[in-house]
Amino acid sequence: MAPLAARSSSRRLRFQVVRSASAMLCCLLPLFAPGTPRLAAAQDEGQSTKPARVERRLWEGAAPGALGERAEDIPRLLIELPTPEKRTGAAIVVLPGGGYGGLAMGHEGHEIAAWLTDHGIAAFICDYRHRGKGYGHPAPLLDAQRAVRTVRAEAERFSVDPARIGIIGFSAGGHLASTVATHFDAGDPAASDPIDQVSSRPDFAILCYPVISFDEAWTHRGSQQNLLGESPDPDLVRKLSNEKSVTAENPPTFLWHTTEDQVVPVENAIRFYQALERHDVPCELLIFERGRHGLGLARGIRSVSSWPDRCLDWMTLHGWLPETP
Repeated sequence: MAPLAARSSSRRLRFQVVRSASAMLCCLLPLFAPGTPRLAAAQDEGQSTKPARVERRLWEGAAPGALGERAEDIPRLLIELPTPEKRTGAAIVVLPGGGYGGLAMGHEGHEIAAWLTDHGIAAFICDYRHRGKGYGHPAPLLDAQRAVRTVRAEAERFSVDPARIGIIGFSAGGHLASTVATHFDAGDPAASDPIDQVSSRPDFAILCYPVISFDEAWTHRGSQQNLLGESPDPDLVRKLSNEKSVTAENPPTFLWHTTEDQVVPVENAIRFYQALERHDVPCELLIFERGRHGLGLARGIRSVSSWPDRCLDWMTLHGWLPETP
């Protein structure tokens, strides 16, 4: 089903209650290099009971700005595809948080991928570069943009619709996702690399307790410092305060946050929502009253644990997921 052409004028703001925290899950992925035959083949050969899990480098050679050839210098995609009987054609690039100094690959990476594939959505965890690996801006953005381009350029291999590719980010990964959603390009038709020829714009964005603003009272200073350094250029600070970069071309966006978050204040999500609203971008914001930072799927937590289902409802509303009986 194609995304709705008309933009909905309705906006929903919800306040709810939460009590505790979510679980964490990790898994190991085998190596998958660019150019390997269609991923679905691993499932189609009598292995349809489990999702296909594979890994690949984002660039065949050195990534732009690579500092060396260590594992830390090689950004990767960790790919999990739904089984054939569950496929919906939708895909989401997953950006775990970690303050741009690490990656919460368990509850904001692999656990999210498992949730997505269970609902027929192909998941692509982006193991992007960050300060903990020796990198600041623009390396995380280049990696995340490349992830979106890769999924779109190789959509047939992944059995996904190139017009139904979203992005989801948590905390600082939410900042990165909002950066991808506000700073994108249509690709370079003259590029020798076919992946560089396609657009980096996600078709929709999902931001979970995101960092958004820089140099504000509600800024998460650790994320800003890790990404931009001790004394960043004021123009760059403003450019990457993503509520200031929203335009009518931003993709539809779903956000959720908690008022009780003491690490990344809820003001971040509110300001981005307000900017989207001003530019008539379809958007939905859920604000829960209680809940610490970094909840992931928030399983077992009253009220907040409803956000995944609300998000799936929103995706269905816009046509990225099919209606269920």
